[in-house]
Amino acid sequence: MAMSRAIQLALIFALPIAVLSALIVVDRTYGLPGRGYDYVLRIELPPAEAEIGLPDVHGPQDASRPLVVIDAGHGGHDPGAGQGRTREKTVTLAIAQAIRDNLLDGGGIRVALTRDSDRYLMLGERSSIARRLKADLFLSIHADSAESEMARGASVYVLSEKGSSQAAVRIAAHENKADVVNGVALSNQSEAVNAILLDLSQSESRAASVDLAGLVLRELRGKTRLHGGEVQSAAFAVLKAPDVPSVLFETGYISNPGDAAYLSSDKGRKIVSAAAARAVRAYFARRTEV
Repeated sequence: MAMSRAIQLALIFALPIAVLSALIVVDRTYGLPGRGYDYVLRIELPPAEAEIGLPDVHGPQDASRPLVVIDAGHGGHDPGAGQGRTREKTVTLAIAQAIRDNLLDGGGIRVALTRDSDRYLMLGERSSIARRLKADLFLSIHADSAESEMARGASVYVLSEKGSSQAAVRIAAHENKADVVNGVALSNQSEAVNAILLDLSQSESRAASVDLAGLVLRELRGKTRLHGGEVQSAAFAVLKAPDVPSVLFETGYISNPGDAAYLSSDKGRKIVSAAAARAVRAYFARRTEV
């Protein structure tokens, strides 16, 4: 009787498991891909630990000339903000290329783009390109978006103090492996000295970033609409390079029809890119005078 009772209990528990297993086999064999969706999106990611190739550097062949890395936000399967034909990734690439051309036409400055086509880059890869090229400036181009279509105008961001503090832990761990910050070999220093070097590097870079951001706003003022007249700060991951002055330039609100049309026009791109190029030249001119 006890044995019969045990067999009954075993069957009670085994039957649902058997049914579930059969359903899984049927689903895997005959089920449609996508689990009810009509497509499957596959994204090829770079192999782990692989470094992305470096872009070409244009301009003077003299390595002593300042180097600016311009980052066109978004790209590839990441279109950014916008709808229809006006997408952030397209707008940012056109403006980045216009700034590059403007700087090269003026001479004396080397320029590289993180992307010169519609391709996807991870945030860490963008700032890594600037660091690996030993850039003097990193300028990331974006077009903002808001729920309200009333929001419009350009704004300029640097990494916030809070963002810098959060980044310091991650960067320190990375830099201890890479062994270099601002040209100083960390492997030859104590942990306390490493922390001081990193903090000094970040402080110096942030001050330079604020300087450049202020110059961009100065050159834009009176020539295009501004969303805010002061330098903004936020914990943007793309700005977290410890030893490269970095600025994120929100060229306008792509969610606003007027801004979207302006940034997509030749006139708008010319005004915005010329202002950014003048700011970069003014930034380097100040450092030459020191």
